[in-house]
Amino acid sequence: MERKSDDHGRRVLDALHRAALFLDRKIGWNRIGVVLSVTIIAIAAVALYRILRQINGNEVVEALLTTDWRDIALSALFVAGGYFTLTFYDLFALRTIGRPDVPYRVAALAGFTSYSVGHNVGASVFTGGAVRYRIYSAWGLNAIDVAKICFVAGLTFWLGNATVLGLGIAYAPQAATAIDRLPAWLNRTGAIAILVVLALYVGWVWRRPRIVGREGWSVTLPGGPLTLLQIGIGIVDLCFCALAMYILVPEEPNIGFVTLAVIFVSATLLGFASHAPGGIGVFDAAMLVALWQFDKEDMLAGLLLFRLLYYIVPFALSLLILGGRELYLALRGAPRPPPILRLPSLAPTDVVTQPAPASEDKGRTGLSSGRSAERKK
Repeated sequence: MERKSDDHGRRVLDALHRAALFLDRKIGWNRIGVVLSVTIIAIAAVALYRILRQINGNEVVEALLTTDWRDIALSALFVAGGYFTLTFYDLFALRTIGRPDVPYRVAALAGFTSYSVGHNVGASVFTGGAVRYRIYSAWGLNAIDVAKICFVAGLTFWLGNATVLGLGIAYAPQAATAIDRLPAWLNRTGAIAILVVLALYVGWVWRRPRIVGREGWSVTLPGGPLTLLQIGIGIVDLCFCALAMYILVPEEPNIGFVTLAVIFVSATLLGFASHAPGGIGVFDAAMLVALWQFDKEDMLAGLLLFRLLYYIVPFALSLLILGGRELYLALRGAPRPPPILRLPSLAPTDVVTQPAPASEDKGRTGLSSGRSAERKK
């Protein structure tokens, strides 16, 4: 029975693999991404224009000035909690790829700065990856190691988002209806499907080690218990961010936190899919459209404050931290990291069910140790 189940799972993965290769060769993922981004941005621009042309600027300024400073402080505290949770994305990824020697302080520095820069500059895979490489290269990690970290951190992000959306929409399907305009029953059906896929994935990695890889790199996916921890990290991060936004939303009319969380995560993912820096315009338009029942001037003031707390302040802090670090390294005379010759694709196209041979792992560990020793000399 177990062998039949494994064979069926392998056939499903092979079919998905062939479909991915077909799209990659015949159409191209880059073209699909560009079309999707342009479409999302165009729709958001039209919606935002229609909303903003009716906005009274003086009322927005008044709403900003009359916002209770305690609400701003509490929202900032939740933002800090979200970025603190983001540091565990990198720490978890480092442990997953077999680098427990890298301390938390380094993971926290790389996680905070890479996400702050990536959120604001856009193209977070490349900008955040470059920041990570600059920091982790001092600890002997190469471009492939950084690519693995980005992959595992991205997996944590998507697992957390899928779980929050699945649970949230299953509980409050009308919240998703405010975004996608689909019937509530259809949104709930989709949410249940997401949760079923998540359960199947957890069961799949729970049974035995699973390895994904492409173009000379491979990562052993976290097992069942660690995947639950991975999902938990993503959920806590998203809850902190949603709470920061919930505090800044006008008090009347009152809506539940779950409804706001579903709308917030959906708007965030739309902004992420648009590839616009910070999802600017797209995230804001989605929030304003979905939360139509609120006063537009008060809602816009809340969105501006959230952008200040979640994007601008962390970005400024990251630039100060990175600039200070570079100045310290320059005065100390530390060598520059080697140039990135080629960053491998982060999209895995091969899946195996058995771990790499022990002799190969030992050989890789020995090679890595040798390189670290050579770098220290």
